[in-house]
Amino acid sequence: MEFQYFLPSEILKPYIKHYYIFESDSDIEFQDTVFPSGEMEMIFNLGDGIWESLINEKFHKTPKIELWGQITKPLAIKSKGRHTMLGIRFYTHSAAYFFNDEVGIFNDQILDLEDVIGKPITTLHLQLLETPEIQKRIELIESFLIKKLITNDSKSQKIQKVAHILSSLVQNPSGSDINTIAAKYGMTPRYLHKLVFQHTGLAPKSFNKIIRFQRSLKLISNNDSLLTSIAYDSGYFDQSHFIRDFKAFTGTTPTSYLENLSPINNLII
Repeated sequence: MEFQYFLPSEILKPYIKHYYIFESDSDIEFQDTVFPSGEMEMIFNLGDGIWESLINEKFHKTPKIELWGQITKPLAIKSKGRHTMLGIRFYTHSAAYFFNDEVGIFNDQILDLEDVIGKPITTLHLQLLETPEIQKRIELIESFLIKKLITNDSKSQKIQKVAHILSSLVQNPSGSDINTIAAKYGMTPRYLHKLVFQHTGLAPKSFNKIIRFQRSLKLISNNDSLLTSIAYDSGYFDQSHFIRDFKAFTGTTPTSYLENLSPINNLII
């Protein structure tokens, strides 16, 4: 398995965290679990492999052109065959620029992107299949995204406000005072909650929890510190609070996670 990451062009840097290519030349079947990241993705499957996701206790084949909504709980996936996948990872607030719908309706789903965007995305997928060079594939994707960005320019003011609100929340991962932040931006706490959810798929409290969890995940994977230290460094009140949230987002404890690092999550941390 191999991941390669590519940065977006200057015009798309405020909206796209990165592009990536995931390739696997092994036919070995495996199962894995995807954890909440706080970010949405588009994925173009360009190989012959098949992915399945566990929905309602049954595995279902994912579409060739995938839209991943906000994942708020651990999601089991299964891989069969060889893969070439080209992914686009948005920032938490920025996926809203590229869709006409409020992104909260996509939560905990892997949708067929053609059902969301229409035939233009199918045309793009065919172009990607016909274009073997990675850089040219990314140029095709960027051309498509820039057109969507221009079309939805009217959303810019609200989405920028959401970006500033999220920045305020990140500054205090242990639980920001929503009333204070709402007053700072001249709105009621109720409207702030609605605005953030519409444009990110996450309530402010859920966003904070995922940010803390992601920080802890990085520290656990790259650090030999005690769990208590990791908990405090990630913004948790105590170790038990940390373990409870970690288990809710992964389905396992921090100790068990370290003993069974999975292929997908180990590569994307």
